[in-house]
Amino acid sequence: METIDKIKQQISENPILLFMKGSPKLPSCGFSSQASQALMSCGEKFAFVDILQNPDIRAELPKFANWPTFPQLWIDGELVGGCDIIIEMFQQGELQTLIKETAEKYPAAE
Repeated sequence: METIDKIKQQISENPILLFMKGSPKLPSCGFSSQASQALMSCGEKFAFVDILQNPDIRAELPKFANWPTFPQLWIDGELVGGCDIIIEMFQQGELQTLIKETAEKYPAAE
C-alpha cells in the first residue's frame, strides 16, 4: 500500500486521530505530550499514529496535509492543526466540544 493511501485510510477509519511522536502514555516530544494531554482531558477515545515508528508517514504526511510539523490532529477527516492550535482550542473549550460531538457521531469508533 502506498504511504499516502495508508495515511488516507488511517484518517478515514479514525474520526479522532493524532499523528504524534511517541504514544499518548509515552510521548517522545513536548509538543506531542501537550497535544495528547489535551485530547486525553476531553475524555473520549482517540487513535494515534507514532510517526517515529512510521518514517514513511513522517516523511509524506506534511506534504499531504500541507502542514510541516507534528503533532497533527485530524478530526472527522479534516486537519485541525498542531500543538498550538490544539492547546488554544482546549483553553477556549472548543476542543472539548468538537471531540465530544465527533465521538457522539461515531459511537462505534473504538
